[in-house]
Amino acid sequence: MRYITLILLSILLTACGESLSYKMPDRALIERAFEKGDFTEASKMAALYLANDTLSPVERYEINFMIDLMKRIRKDFSQQDTSVISYIKRHYPGVTMEEIERWEKSNALENMIIDGEKLYFNSAGRNLFRIDTAAAKHFKYPNGGQSDSLTRFLSWHIPMLVRDAQSNKSVYFSPIKMRITYTLTVKADEVPEGEVIRVWMPFPRGDAKSHKDIQLHSTSDPNYIISPDTYAHKSIYMEDKATKGEPTAFSYQFSYTSYAQFHLFKPNEVKEYDTTSALYKEFTKERAPHTIFSKNIKDAVIDAVGDETNPYLKARKIYEWIDMRFPWASAREYSTIPNIPEYVLANRHGDCGQVALLFITMARAAGIPAKWQSGWMMHPGNKSLHDWAEAYFEGIGWVPVDQSFGRVKSSKGDDDSYFFFTKGMDAYRLIVNDDISQEFFPAKIHHRSETVDFQRGEVEWRGENLYFGRWRYNMDIEYLD
Repeated sequence: MRYITLILLSILLTACGESLSYKMPDRALIERAFEKGDFTEASKMAALYLANDTLSPVERYEINFMIDLMKRIRKDFSQQDTSVISYIKRHYPGVTMEEIERWEKSNALENMIIDGEKLYFNSAGRNLFRIDTAAAKHFKYPNGGQSDSLTRFLSWHIPMLVRDAQSNKSVYFSPIKMRITYTLTVKADEVPEGEVIRVWMPFPRGDAKSHKDIQLHSTSDPNYIISPDTYAHKSIYMEDKATKGEPTAFSYQFSYTSYAQFHLFKPNEVKEYDTTSALYKEFTKERAPHTIFSKNIKDAVIDAVGDETNPYLKARKIYEWIDMRFPWASAREYSTIPNIPEYVLANRHGDCGQVALLFITMARAAGIPAKWQSGWMMHPGNKSLHDWAEAYFEGIGWVPVDQSFGRVKSSKGDDDSYFFFTKGMDAYRLIVNDDISQEFFPAKIHHRSETVDFQRGEVEWRGENLYFGRWRYNMDIEYLD
């Protein structure tokens, strides 16, 4: 056996090239190759490194995840320059190579060098016309330039909610009852026949004050497990065995009543923080890898807040600062981004979760307790995964802050309507998560597909995690009121 092992190691050493033929690579060498985009070399060295039987379980887990991470990045960055430039020219026939190069350098046209080849993010072409204002002038909007249906709906709905809140004098009001059917289907032959497939799917939080009367009506697996509310990722867990040649479907149906919320307070009603409290310390601290008070973050806070001292007005200034600078754009998978707020600052755009994390990090750096919340948005005709934040104001409590919904600019209303999403949220929500990157119940064995959030689901069997693309999900919504 020892002789066979030596032969295999020799083969791996030869495959890694002459520069590595004389010694086992150390981890720093693997990480440098990964950071440089030399994925093929890094993968070979990582495979060789894993042959060392003295590695701790944690280190083995981390190296295996690095190998998987390179696969994920390759999946996100698969477009070559010919296809991307062709897309740009369809909308902007007169584009010059100088403009292309400028957009590449600013990363408005997001690209990465992998194994010496320049590759583009799969949505780089479309995102360019969202991110760069000069490029946007050339894009031919398929809807004729009119505002989208969600903006139109919110422009009507938010002023109505503000009026209802003012007349009801209640934080929670205007309930909507919904019935949800959620299905997750693992594609045929992704898992060996007879092996148990383990699935976690999103479920409404029982501790969310805006959710009431949660009722589970049916499940495909009678032995389901619903996680306790003490877990930040609220899930319903199921199992089933794989059948050769057939997809494996998991489903459940539930109903609940969701309430809009709006906190009617004036800035001068916010009290000074008790900076010695456990809550304040917990939700104003740094937490790697995404909530770090770097120089970039500190400078952004100074630029946004100035000399303002009122906690709510500071939060509102941060909200506006982000809203004015970072347009929405299609996002890479979060697991491939080392620090999401820094990514937003560097790339000048972000989707809902990315700008929410930027808000949370800037708010904490400014001394305002802030945390994550996410799940789904389910406005008529506009269901989607969605992330937002919550900020804590002394004397008021936790208040929702939906950074990516902006200020509903087309809304014709008073100051409360204009800034509704700095202290309110509509009822068309499914709240699933109260934090990022937390444990599941039951525990997951393999690394996660989504390392930050949890909205679509997680799937594994004893041999591996099943990444996105190997299964699909669907949510059907019925509005009962």
